[in-house]
Amino acid sequence: MPLDLPQYLVVGEVLRPHGVRGEVRVRVLTENRDQLLDLDYVYLADSPEDERIVRLDLSQVRFNKTYALLSLAGCSSRDDAEQLRSKLVMIDTEQAVPLDGEQYYLFQLIGLQVVCDGEKIGQVKEVLQTGANDVYIVDSPAHGELLLPAHEESIVSIDFESQVITMALPDGLIPD
Repeated sequence: MPLDLPQYLVVGEVLRPHGVRGEVRVRVLTENRDQLLDLDYVYLADSPEDERIVRLDLSQVRFNKTYALLSLAGCSSRDDAEQLRSKLVMIDTEQAVPLDGEQYYLFQLIGLQVVCDGEKIGQVKEVLQTGANDVYIVDSPAHGELLLPAHEESIVSIDFESQVITMALPDGLIPD
């Protein structure tokens, strides 16, 4: 049984004000930056778990190089925009754009069963992004917490319908 889905997905981080009319410069933290163009509102907070999440309507979204420039309702001056510095820009999970083909969001892996050599290893409880490759943190009844490298050689298949990730892992990675 998959764990609860996150309520919010982080799509950006406010870097600083842009200009004097309240626009903010945002580092885009999603591969599909164009999904920002279709949003009517976003949430801002210090973290996805913050209890003080604020919903703000989007007046305009445009891009400058790799950054997004957001005009937010109620943010009409440089001072207003300065108050938003370092805030995370989030969307509802339901607002996430469906991905093409074999693409998936990392949160969709949480709760999936990991199988290796026909043996159930455990359930994915978290995914770490290390830069080189992702690492699945797997809660295993037989082996405790396991850190499994997730890359094209180790992932045989991901079946969301049956909620199973089949992996081919090097010898010695799972304790005997």
